[in-house]
Amino acid sequence: MRTTRLLAAAFSAAILLTGTAAAASAAEVHHYVALGDSYTSGPFVPVQRLDPLGCGRSTANYPSVVAAALHVGAFTDVSCAGADTTNMTRPQQVPFNGTNAPQLDALRIDTDLVTLGIGGNDYGVFGSLVSTCPGLRASAPTGNPCEEHFTTNGVDTVATAITAIRPRIEAVLAAIHQRSPGARVVVVGYPRIAPENGYCPDVLPFADGDYAWLNRVESDLNEAIEDAAADGAAEYVDTYGPSRGHDACARGGSAWINGKDQNIFAAAAYHPLKAGMAGVAAVVLKALR
Repeated sequence: MRTTRLLAAAFSAAILLTGTAAAASAAEVHHYVALGDSYTSGPFVPVQRLDPLGCGRSTANYPSVVAAALHVGAFTDVSCAGADTTNMTRPQQVPFNGTNAPQLDALRIDTDLVTLGIGGNDYGVFGSLVSTCPGLRASAPTGNPCEEHFTTNGVDTVATAITAIRPRIEAVLAAIHQRSPGARVVVVGYPRIAPENGYCPDVLPFADGDYAWLNRVESDLNEAIEDAAADGAAEYVDTYGPSRGHDACARGGSAWINGKDQNIFAAAAYHPLKAGMAGVAAVVLKALR
């Protein structure tokens, strides 16, 4: 009888310890806040949230995948398509008469994890490339007409803009630390859009010579973001390297990035697909763990 009672007590203690360990694991991240632009929010990646609809915020974007995997205590995703660094402290008007509040307003004193994916929309860098480059391909299919278009008096104006983005991100990081001084802050770079080699004009309609320039622009942008993270006491997560072979030209369902065709059931043009969000989430989780 005594042995039975001892076994029962031991079994109960084991259950209690297991439950306590699970609770501790679940509470490891108390409050996670995701900040960022469309490469964070995931426009058209199913299923879309309505708060507001114009932000293109998906329940399958990488922050949502990360939050679920970590079993966070509370998760707040305020990322929004079209956001730039100014929308961290100012409200953002979005389609369908919606407004996304200043993203930093989501931070709390007890926030202990923040991910930030921002910079590509500042000075219209991303929008200028995708709205201009495809239309220039016909003028010189094997040349680099887009690079030439953005070069003035020998100066690459896109590269100049990227240089100016870095201090903006540093300012955002300073504000994050001020509002959530105990938070682990992780800055997430942009995944690869164009392949290292080869072309796919039916999917990514840039002139052949502009592929290398597009890669350089994205690499420079990610480098500026990484430098800002280092100066801003934050961690940087590289997704450009890990997304090699998963660019818009990738075949066989391995692409992380959608091409030129808008697909309201999968992803916005030139934006991450659901597979891309899952891929980025895996890279972020690896860094966090």
